[in-house]
Amino acid sequence: MEDHDDNHTHKKLSHMRRRSIYLLPNLLTTAALFAGFYSIVAAIDGNFVKACIALYIAAAFDGLDGRLARLTGTESDFGKEYDSLSDMVAFGLAPAIVVYQWGLERLAEYGWVWGKLGWLAAFFYAVAAAMRLARFNTFHGKVDKHFFEGLPSPPAAGLLTGMVWLGTDLGWSGGAGLVTAFIITAAAGALMVSRFNYSSFKEISMRGRISFTSLLALPLIFIMIAVNPPLVLFLIAVTYACSGPAFWLWRRQQRLARRGVPNDKQEEL
Repeated sequence: MEDHDDNHTHKKLSHMRRRSIYLLPNLLTTAALFAGFYSIVAAIDGNFVKACIALYIAAAFDGLDGRLARLTGTESDFGKEYDSLSDMVAFGLAPAIVVYQWGLERLAEYGWVWGKLGWLAAFFYAVAAAMRLARFNTFHGKVDKHFFEGLPSPPAAGLLTGMVWLGTDLGWSGGAGLVTAFIITAAAGALMVSRFNYSSFKEISMRGRISFTSLLALPLIFIMIAVNPPLVLFLIAVTYACSGPAFWLWRRQQRLARRGVPNDKQEEL
């Protein structure tokens, strides 16, 4: 009887914990939301470098709130829903508006068809981010935690942000730069709703041991970013975005090899 009462009390406390609202993780989520909103305002005012930096700050806060909630045992249903809504603004709407204000709207200078395609690409990215978040919330806990299905919205936002920052830094203004922006925006949206697997890096533990070489690589990465932030951050985003299709191709090649399919047949497939 006592065990039954203890289980009932434990379930009640667990339910109350899930419905609770905790200050610190939600404060970080609000900071990410604020950074995303500021990015939109900065882009509308034409301050694209500030808009890009704000989105990177939003990504940093977004990465901290979930980890902090897990470390302190302050996870809640409210926090999860609030985080998703914040992500939609910071990594769905904000990047779409930033890239549209920066370049996609100027595609109209090359004809009305390009003008239509410009804002449709931005909208496609935004709706892909919404669908990606909805799918993650629906299937969360039912897939391998070591991987994300589809490109996560923060790295997708980093891909667009890095491109805009790099384009602003290099003075991209011609048709080739604008078409590149269109292609990258559409590709980022498509990768978010794809079924490619992306590493979640959740196997990396803050308390785990790492090699001396890995420890040395960390300051080198920061040094490279400090030397040329837009270029290095863009290359990091491109590398991660391409890792999903590359991993899929590698696994496909491995499956064909195990089945003993000849190389010439693999090329035909």
